[in-house]
Amino acid sequence: MNAYTWQFKLGIFLIVLSSLLYASLIVIPFLDISVSIKLGITPIIVIVGESIFWIGGVLVGKEFIVKYKKHLNPLNWIRKNKSCENNNDKDENSV
Repeated sequence: MNAYTWQFKLGIFLIVLSSLLYASLIVIPFLDISVSIKLGITPIIVIVGESIFWIGGVLVGKEFIVKYKKHLNPLNWIRKNKSCENNNDKDENSV
């Protein structure tokens, strides 16, 4: 996959855009607008963000999602660090 197609690049852009939309939900409660507008904007952002994410996922392809899924899961970050520490402990004990 050395030469990425425009579809792949667009898919990555859409996934990043959906993440930014979800991050904008943190700002909404602090805006100086009425509560009814805040309540109307929130589900729209969630629906649009989810739709954009899935469209981006389709464009990047199943192989990309499967390959990087384990890297994006925070539970795997903890397990990976513990397994590295356990290997280091074994090396120190064997010396």
